[in-house]
Amino acid sequence: MEDQFYNYLKNKALVKVEHLEILMKLISRMHLKKNEVLLAAGESCKHMFFVESGLLRLYSIDSSGKEHILQFASENWFLSERESLYFGNPSEFFIDALEDTTVVVFDQKFIEQASEISSEFRMYNDYLLQNHIRQLQKRINALIGSSAETRYMDFIALFPDLSHRIPQWMIASYLGITPESLSRVRKGLAGHNSR
Repeated sequence: MEDQFYNYLKNKALVKVEHLEILMKLISRMHLKKNEVLLAAGESCKHMFFVESGLLRLYSIDSSGKEHILQFASENWFLSERESLYFGNPSEFFIDALEDTTVVVFDQKFIEQASEISSEFRMYNDYLLQNHIRQLQKRINALIGSSAETRYMDFIALFPDLSHRIPQWMIASYLGITPESLSRVRKGLAGHNSR
């Protein structure tokens, strides 16, 4: 049976059907309710997740109890806690569901086997990794050098459908600004657009 993850690998990664039949045996699915925690700080992350429907976030909580959102993952996005997954350290982050969410769950064995049998998957996985690094570099640069307005516009460009799906304070956390600053930015942009 063809499904969303199958079609994603077939159409985006160009994995051949005969390889997909093997790889689909190495995955499982998990259904999460809104606010359900997928990974807690201190736990060991053993899996990667592909979002078929819904929305996840990766975040930390500092010593004063403030949340810092590093990443959102909506439909057709991958998410994991890489330091824990690849280096075996306890996670410093949480992953939870912001909506009822269905994820495909797979581990390093899937990546290794997929890379071994499919050169197309190997190249696509490398592209995803390099793109992830590129996005992180852009985000770090924006956090240290861009205005709140520029950061918000970058957020809208990267996640065009999320501003209506998540609370404004979470967007502010992701942008590294206060909710009040985000409100000013949004009002300013609305004023520009109404002229």
